[in-house]
Amino acid sequence: MNKPVTKPIKPVVNERPGLHLRNRHLQGYDLAALAAAVPAMSKFLITTPAGTPSIDFTNPVSVKTLNRALLETDYGVQGWDIPSQYLCPPIPGRADVLHYLADLLAGGNDGIPPRGPAVRALDIGVGANAVYPLIGQAEYGWRFLGVDIDQAALSNVERIVAANPHLAGLIEVRHQPVPDNLFVGILRRGEQFDVSLCNPPFHASAADVMMGAERKWKNLEKNKNTDKNKDKNGGKQPAPKLNFGGQNNELWYPGGERAFVERMVEQSAGIPKRCLWFTTLLSKADNLRPIEAALAKLHPCDVRIIPMSQGQKTSRLVAWTFHGKAERRQWAKQRLANQSV
Repeated sequence: MNKPVTKPIKPVVNERPGLHLRNRHLQGYDLAALAAAVPAMSKFLITTPAGTPSIDFTNPVSVKTLNRALLETDYGVQGWDIPSQYLCPPIPGRADVLHYLADLLAGGNDGIPPRGPAVRALDIGVGANAVYPLIGQAEYGWRFLGVDIDQAALSNVERIVAANPHLAGLIEVRHQPVPDNLFVGILRRGEQFDVSLCNPPFHASAADVMMGAERKWKNLEKNKNTDKNKDKNGGKQPAPKLNFGGQNNELWYPGGERAFVERMVEQSAGIPKRCLWFTTLLSKADNLRPIEAALAKLHPCDVRIIPMSQGQKTSRLVAWTFHGKAERRQWAKQRLANQSV
């Protein structure tokens, strides 16, 4: 079995404060090196008004090419691509989640982040990009089950895995036919997971998605009423684009992020001993208290709120377990022994 990629962190530019100390992108991107390794990157390189190198983050193809270059050079993934209009998440932020999950598991493993295929992670809503399994496998050698309601997305994950023989048997996907079921109908008899993770739909409706896209477009200074952005009649500004992409099920859920995570919390209580730690990202700070209240009703043994930051963006990782401290130590002793970084 091939070992996970263990390249040393290279000296790079554009420091990004707030990332986890083990994050390969802690000090930013070496864009010149990325372009040298993946020549397709070259045509997307720009120089900002401040004179620093960058790419056009308003261009979906540019963002996707950056992801492909990062996954290839830093995580050893070949042939990564996603179909048009599927979610293209930022690599540094997703890598941060995996590092914090490793720290969480280290708590029951004598403070040592566990590694190797004995660690099994459940990715709820793996999408077409499979970024969590790809990074988690490269960094820690974990085994992943990716679940999604979109069969086309899962087919793309299978294509990526097939293009990387070292991932065979380490990243599996399953189709969830019932959108409101997060765990039911997916787990097989006797299956257990060390951790579950999820990047829940952020918005509450398709209209909410477009409003968010417009705000982001303005922040990227692409919604200015300039000659370049006017139509042939000199009229309206162009409709905002989703530079990050995303299918409906990836971007919105009735009731938004809060409703989705509340459902996850409720359903986790139905399989309390099948997973050591349940976790999810939570983007909106206003949703934290309602989620904490939902958790309190179920009386988990432990709840963790882990703050995360990438540049100006802040979010939090919410984690809960129905295993007490002694149970967590015993779990680690049985499943994670002799597997550490």
